[in-house]
Amino acid sequence: MSSPVIVLCPGQGAQAVGMAKAWAGASPEARRVFDEADRILGSRLGAPLSQLCFDGPAERLNQTDVSQPAIYTASVAAWRGMLAKWSFGNGEIPLAAAAGLSLGEYTALHVAGAITFEDGLELVTLRGRAMQDASEAQQGGMVALVGADEAQAVQVCEQARGAEVLVCANFNAPGQIVLSGHKTACERAAKVAAEMGLRPTLLTVAGAFHSPLMQPAADRLRAALEKTPIREPRCPVVANVTALPHTPAGSDWSGPVRKLLVEQLLSPVRWSESCRWLAGNAKGDYHELAPGRTLAGLMRRIDKAIKVATHEEPEA
Repeated sequence: MSSPVIVLCPGQGAQAVGMAKAWAGASPEARRVFDEADRILGSRLGAPLSQLCFDGPAERLNQTDVSQPAIYTASVAAWRGMLAKWSFGNGEIPLAAAAGLSLGEYTALHVAGAITFEDGLELVTLRGRAMQDASEAQQGGMVALVGADEAQAVQVCEQARGAEVLVCANFNAPGQIVLSGHKTACERAAKVAAEMGLRPTLLTVAGAFHSPLMQPAADRLRAALEKTPIREPRCPVVANVTALPHTPAGSDWSGPVRKLLVEQLLSPVRWSESCRWLAGNAKGDYHELAPGRTLAGLMRRIDKAIKVATHEEPEA
């Protein structure tokens, strides 16, 4: 490994039964991450986290309160296995930048040394539980618009919102935007979008993520973040809310990072812009952590010149 590394960290939706099982079997370093997660979380999820990741059931793994700590742990396990394979077991690999999609921003902050594994796991476990609770309190949903630009997505929101909540939630790639809000508003949005010649898909999700309906979850997350130490990262970590790297206020890193992580629950994820920032400002080889290959697929739509190595399996 001679070139600096740009790390991409997946978000919710990347989970699948068996994720990172091969890493845990092939790498003692990866296995230790799962052992640590099992020790930290105990029986809080109803079963050991490693068991849920490796054996499911899928219905439980797909629930927000499980999928978030599961993806975070699987990603970190793959990262530790990659470091050992590349002979950087001490972690001092040359990092050019890190970025993560929604939940993945926590993984990126850990990879960059801003938060410990345990603190990150506690945060994403609370975040998943809080988002699940907020979703159950409101009839929310999300709808993907294929073929839409930002102006068209905003137009759909304005025409379909009515007296309910309906906002842009994810700018994933050119022509791929997700709206979030009340379930009935999302259903109206699908009809409006189809009439505009777009291709809408109502998503099977627990609730209206990255919208004002997540305010109760944001309040709980803010309280937890206030108790979490956050250090200066070793490399730029791109924030979803701004599509720019986290920066300190004077000498304080913790305050600004906490603020943006809370805002992230209520604001659109600007992934496409984040990747464009990386393309223009970070030099290195791109690597997507397990589970899945979603971010490599999005990058092909954002910038075809960038090749992303995926690490779903240890042999990749």
